Amino acid sequence: MFTDRLYNHAKPIWDAYLEHPFVKGIGDGSLDLEKFKFFMEQDYLYLIDYCRVFALGSVKATHLDTMTMFADLLHSTLNEEMELHRNYAERLGIRREELENTKPSSTLLAYTSYMLNKAHQGAEAEVAACVLACTWSYNVIGLALNEKEGASDHEFYGDWIKMYASDEFTELAEAMKKLMNELADGKPEREKAHLEEIFLHTSKLEYLFWDMSYHKKMWLENSDLLNS
Repeated sequence: MFTDRLYNHAKPIWDAYLEHPFVKGIGDGSLDLEKFKFFMEQDYLYLIDYCRVFALGSVKATHLDTMTMFADLLHSTLNEEMELHRNYAERLGIRREELENTKPSSTLLAYTSYMLNKAHQGAEAEVAACVLACTWSYNVIGLALNEKEGASDHEFYGDWIKMYASDEFTELAEAMKKLMNELADGKPEREKAHLEEIFLHTSKLEYLFWDMSYHKKMWLENSDLLNS
């Protein structure tokens, strides 16, 4: 399977997710709520552009089944995952208008701009490669944290863990992997290598997103001027 190849090459990066203090803090409940708040605000903006990439997938799809798959992913993200963010924001005292008016960090802009650029330039396979690392790795993280005793019962982070460890989200991740395998099947090695490059690049950007959230960094440089 092409996704086995992707996972094997990205595994060192994905292993680092589980060791990152932000992710570990969600698992043991020690994460500072202000850091989680920063993450939720930035991730909400990320999901808006993530939905745009799904929409591009429907436009570029050459078969009705693939068009439907991307449309279903768009619907699920808009109406389920983003609703989780809105619910958390409400518990944090953040109104929906505030979420949508959040200023994007440099890491967020780098990530979403990369996805949108590759999705616009490429075909349906490139779109699938752009969005796969996010959903698949969140499922891997959710399942791993869910195995920790008491993690899913945490009064604040428990719902986040249960969302990404749920059977429904696991099925979503598996469906995206299946789509990636179908779209990569029969492609020459040059094109597969390009898809792998996109997957690895987005995997690295995922790590940078966790790190940005932990340090609440608006800009990559450690400067008070840039981070104001």
